[in-house]
Amino acid sequence: MVDDDLWALIEPLLPPWPQRSPGPKPVDDRRCLQGILFVLHQDIPWQLLPLELGFGSGQTCWRRLERWQRADVFDRLHRLLLSELNAAGELDWSRVCVDGPHPREKRGAATGPSPVDRRKTGSKHHLICDGRGTPLHVITTAANVNDITQALALVDGVPSIAGRVGHPRRRPDSLLGDKAYDSKAVRQELRRRKIMPVISRKGIANIKGMGKLRYVVEQTFALLHQFKRLAVRWERRLDLHDALVSLACGLICWRRLSRQRARSAVRSYAGQL
Repeated sequence: MVDDDLWALIEPLLPPWPQRSPGPKPVDDRRCLQGILFVLHQDIPWQLLPLELGFGSGQTCWRRLERWQRADVFDRLHRLLLSELNAAGELDWSRVCVDGPHPREKRGAATGPSPVDRRKTGSKHHLICDGRGTPLHVITTAANVNDITQALALVDGVPSIAGRVGHPRRRPDSLLGDKAYDSKAVRQELRRRKIMPVISRKGIANIKGMGKLRYVVEQTFALLHQFKRLAVRWERRLDLHDALVSLACGLICWRRLSRQRARSAVRSYAGQL
């Protein structure tokens, strides 16, 4: 089920239906969203979405996802929740972490021969998160795309995040990366953006303590791929796959925001005793 508070954030972002649209009355937006979430969590084919659940057919939910992606609904939701987390002081701007795990199959645009799976066609995700593991931006590429090529795209893809006094922020203080991101050009570009690169160099030992600081990006990948529809890519269309990725990032942010609000409520109640 879609949480009432979460739905209150999503509903204003949805594009309105025309006053006089042809055909039967469309399925309620909230029910369609529940159907999309069911597919995202359970990784069933769209055509096998059970009608008994009342979410409409899989085709209905698929078309609604397509419509909402054109309206940029889930990217806007992600930015909104990031701003809420920033206002609550839950974003760690002292550092961000980047990584790109092993390729995820299966098909569609932005696929290529996997270098770790006998050159089977696949895709992979590139992720940048803050120092606490909150996902800031995700890029989907072909499996044979080197991580280093996406480093600056990840940094530049972080949206402007409001919520604090002053201008919206999008630049962290430092960027942590493993040896896959070792590049003089990348270091120079990061410094030009006033970001300190903390990247292990090839041919020498890793920076001491780097693993303790970078574990959050692996944790965030684990959270992202708990949504079974993302662990193996089945969407042929890249835009629809990216829509599901943005929705998953928004849900991760929503969970963190809900926990923060619950802790604040507990502290407030304890202070009244």
